[in-house]
Amino acid sequence: MSDTVERKKGWFARLKAGLSKSSGKIASGLSALAGRKLDDALIEEIEELLITADLGPGPAAKLAAGLAKGRFDKTVTAEELRDALAGDVAAMLEPVARPLVIDPGHRPHVVLVVGVNGSGKTTTIGKLAKQFRDEGRSVMLAAGDTFRAAAVEQLQIWGERTGCPVVSGKPGADAAGLAWEAFEQARARGMDVLLVDTAGRLHNKAELMAGLEKIHRVIRKQDETAPHDVVLVLDATTGQNALTQVQTFRDMVSVTGLIVTKLDGTARGGVLVALADRFGLPVHAVGVGEKAEDMRPFTAAEFARGLMGMEA
Repeated sequence: MSDTVERKKGWFARLKAGLSKSSGKIASGLSALAGRKLDDALIEEIEELLITADLGPGPAAKLAAGLAKGRFDKTVTAEELRDALAGDVAAMLEPVARPLVIDPGHRPHVVLVVGVNGSGKTTTIGKLAKQFRDEGRSVMLAAGDTFRAAAVEQLQIWGERTGCPVVSGKPGADAAGLAWEAFEQARARGMDVLLVDTAGRLHNKAELMAGLEKIHRVIRKQDETAPHDVVLVLDATTGQNALTQVQTFRDMVSVTGLIVTKLDGTARGGVLVALADRFGLPVHAVGVGEKAEDMRPFTAAEFARGLMGMEA
């Protein structure tokens, strides 16, 4: 077996284990409903089950209705239901499964990383830095969450681990000024990627919006095409609140893609389906743990089968 196949199998095992709280809820619910004829009442019960797994009312209704095609009034097994749902979930997610692509035409390619405090934003930046470094790219980190000393320290630790220079300032320093300085340094050193951390204090939306807009504006002065990506990091354990966060950040900045973290800590993994259905934003990666290898590019079929507790 090749190393690539081995790595893929290892990642799917971690993803499946990470989704076990979500898949366990769905699998046990489907097992309880299986063995009956697939009529309107059963379709409604399956829809309700999918809503409780945080797939959202719209996707749950579409998926439950889809089961009726060719199966209506027939007795269905739990395995049939899971297999059919996995296929339909994968089809829903396929259009948004798009990796974060670095454009070598930009030096640096600027990725602004946004999200509420506690979403795993700083750790995600560290993991992205590791992945880009493993691909042979040069990466600089900007500690733009200047209000949280812990975030700056965390980023510096990731910088040491990955061999990435970190630009930081004094506590409470102007984040936009720091982003300007980081861009200047990254361009002068010919860096491939500049990852910019940002504050995420949602309790003061007006201040947060002003801060993010200022960072945007300052980076644009250096390069009118930047930032080249604005990635929103979402904590899956927040469930349907993740939808509100996407809307809030989209109102502030032009979010270009999502990374969903902490899928291993929740029975609400289905929220990713709700996000895809509502916003259609690219989902670049998903995370199922703290280690760098616990975050990988998002693959629709793998996620769908993991969510249903199936083998790859």
